[in-house]
Amino acid sequence: MIVKRKTALNIRKAHRYLGIFIGIQFIMWTVSGMYFSWTDLDEIHGDHFKKEVVENPSFSNLEGPGTMFSHIPVSSLELKDIGGKAFYLVNGEILVNPETGEEKQGISREEALKIAKKHMREDLEVSGIKLLDETGDHHEYRGGALPAYVISYKNPADLKAYISVNDAAFKSVRHRDWRWFDFLWMTHTMDYEGRDDFNNLVLRIFSLMGLITVLSGFVLWYISSPSIRKIQKRFK
Repeated sequence: MIVKRKTALNIRKAHRYLGIFIGIQFIMWTVSGMYFSWTDLDEIHGDHFKKEVVENPSFSNLEGPGTMFSHIPVSSLELKDIGGKAFYLVNGEILVNPETGEEKQGISREEALKIAKKHMREDLEVSGIKLLDETGDHHEYRGGALPAYVISYKNPADLKAYISVNDAAFKSVRHRDWRWFDFLWMTHTMDYEGRDDFNNLVLRIFSLMGLITVLSGFVLWYISSPSIRKIQKRFK
C-alpha cells in the first residue's frame, strides 16, 4: 500500500500535535501511577499518627434504651464515649444522655479535644482547634459530616484531625502526603470536583485522543518503514 506524501504529512502532523496536546496528561498519568504504586495507603490515611489500640471505657448503671426511646422509632443504637462520659447515639444522629434521657446538642471544643486525644498518638501536640461549618468541592474534608471541629497539630506534615459535632465521631486525619495523593489522584482520574468519577467526559476525551495518538504512531511506522516497503515490492 503506497500512501501519498500529502496524506503521510497530514498523519505525521496530527500525530505530532496530538502528542503535544496530551503529552502533559500522559506524564501526569505516569507520575501519579508511580506515586500510587510506591506509597503505603495506611500512611496516606494517617494511621501512623493514630494509636494502634483505642481503649474504650466500661460504663455501668445506664438507663435501658427500651424505656428511654419509647417515643422515638429506633433503627440503630450505639454507645459513645465522649470525654469519659457515656451517651447513646440514636439513628446515627441524636446524642442522648443515658442517665437523664436528655438530648445533647453536639459536642464542645473540650470534648472534641478529648475524642481526638483518645485516637491520636500521645506525643502529638495540639496547636489549635476551630469549628468548620462548610467546605468547598476541593476541601480536604469534602463530603464529611458538618459541622465539624478541625484540630491542628504541631507537626511538619501540617497534621489535622476532624471530629464531627453532631455524632461525636472521629472522622479523618489529613496531612501533607494525603494532600499530595489527593492532588495526583485528581490528575489521574481527571475528575476535578469529586475525584472518583472515572466516567467523566474529560477522561473519556483524553483517553480517546491517547488511543488515536498511539494508532497514528503505528500508521506512521508502517508507511515510513523501509522493511515494509521492501516486502511490498516483493509482492508486486
